[in-house]
Amino acid sequence: MSRLLLFLIAAMLIAGLPAEMLFAQSGSTAFNVEQASRAYIDTLQGAELEKSNSYFEGGYWLILWAALVGVLVDLLILKSRFSARFRDWAERVTSRIWLQPALYALPYVLAGFLLTLPWTIYTGFFREQQYGLLNQSFGAWFGEQMIGLLISLIIVPLLIMAIFAVIRRAPKTWWIWGTGVISIFLFIGMLLGPVFISPLFNDYNDMEEGPMRDRIVAMAAQYDIPADHIYVFDQSKQHKRISANVSGIGPTIRISLNDNLLERTDPEEVAAVMGHELGHYVLGHTWRTVFILTLIMAFGLFIVARFAPRLIERHGAKWGVRNISDPAAIPLLSLILTLYFFAATPAFNSLIRINESDADRFGLDTAKEPDGFAKVAMRLSEYRKIEPGPVEEMLFFDHPSGATRVRMAMQWKADNVENPQMLEPGTLEKE
Repeated sequence: MSRLLLFLIAAMLIAGLPAEMLFAQSGSTAFNVEQASRAYIDTLQGAELEKSNSYFEGGYWLILWAALVGVLVDLLILKSRFSARFRDWAERVTSRIWLQPALYALPYVLAGFLLTLPWTIYTGFFREQQYGLLNQSFGAWFGEQMIGLLISLIIVPLLIMAIFAVIRRAPKTWWIWGTGVISIFLFIGMLLGPVFISPLFNDYNDMEEGPMRDRIVAMAAQYDIPADHIYVFDQSKQHKRISANVSGIGPTIRISLNDNLLERTDPEEVAAVMGHELGHYVLGHTWRTVFILTLIMAFGLFIVARFAPRLIERHGAKWGVRNISDPAAIPLLSLILTLYFFAATPAFNSLIRINESDADRFGLDTAKEPDGFAKVAMRLSEYRKIEPGPVEEMLFFDHPSGATRVRMAMQWKADNVENPQMLEPGTLEKE
């Protein structure tokens, strides 16, 4: 069930940057789309190209190993009968059946955190440091992990309590109502996350007055996006990745960009990124994503509802699990969902990538900064493989690749800029 929390958080944080493209040549004899694209793409060479490819390709295996770690941890909790002991403890603490799943979740979350901690430390700290992508000390990084644990100890018990209430009341159709419960939690998370969760990890301050802020406000005003507050958050204390988003729902909508974006890029790049992020809001990607993720989640719970009772009937006695409404069954439900989410990885990636590509087009039309957009795509290649094969991009990329984005930007330039000129990108470091 901890994987379910990750699913919710990942969905809450969906937003991003670009692409797609034909290798067409513009009508101008002086501007060739492919040559202009290659001028950017070929700036990544040698050791930097090798490091980028190595980091991203290693992530393909992490998808598999993370799923296996999750499955093994849940199996261990089941087969050791720790799950049954957690349930027994909850029953001793209270006779209220509706509250027992929430109490069970407390030791379950703690056990999952401790058992996966070596894996988390390797993937989240040592591997990131190995590739020069982390700015934190171990103490600072671990402190944020503890904040995440505390958040889990609040959200997971509430979520599990709600789902098991549905299981008890509708044992045959619980997966339908459970999908509704998860959708409600997802909505609440997107509503409150920007205000109550994000500030636990970073400081958010109003962006200083100036030409860059004025330009962002002007772009937002074109589409009636609330821009009373534009926040800058100090993500450089964690890493050097550039990032921005339009988050929240209704009264919590806010435009945010990290300090890396302002400090590492030029104004045309900032405009390109913000045009893209505004596109997510204008194009309704939040609601489209919620709808599609709800369908994916519904199918996952349907699979759980079909397979979990059979497995409990066969192995429940040795696990100490009575039936599917028993909180001790939670690791089994989590295990099945982990395998399902692993198999659905290409679907998740494609959903996000299609949204990102749409937002790329919107951002180009809004900011009208194709070269700024291409520069940003190249900066992201610090940790994203620049030129994957088409099948590789479909399976493993949740954003369009850098090469795809650069070509999109150069095609847009060819189609929309009068007398477009070939540029020599040179170094990407901000002067």
